[in-house]
Amino acid sequence: MSERSLRDCRVLVVEDEFMLADDLQNELQDVGAIVLGPVGVLVAAIALIQAEERIDGAVLDANLGGELVYPAADLLIERGVPIVFTTGYDASAIPSRFSAVARCDKPVRINALLQAIGRAMHG
Repeated sequence: MSERSLRDCRVLVVEDEFMLADDLQNELQDVGAIVLGPVGVLVAAIALIQAEERIDGAVLDANLGGELVYPAADLLIERGVPIVFTTGYDASAIPSRFSAVARCDKPVRINALLQAIGRAMHG
């Protein structure tokens, strides 16, 4: 993946594990992305989605401290925003309506996640 593919893209990060959220934020910024968040709770994610006029892509942890991120995912999909889930869950635990959404298993390799969000956003 070329670093240019994420340059100036507004990428929402919804992740409740501080270290992963921080690493992801730093790596996205290093390739020129504009990071929205990170946020680690569902209510904050929904508020940020509603407040932001432009979101080009999103990385969503499927489970935010026991709360499922799917309401935020639904809002993003309604807006046509490409998303990638990070999860420790098996694929069968993800609702079928998200079957086309890319998934990165935890523990996440940051480079693989950057490639996944780049592919989701740019085909």
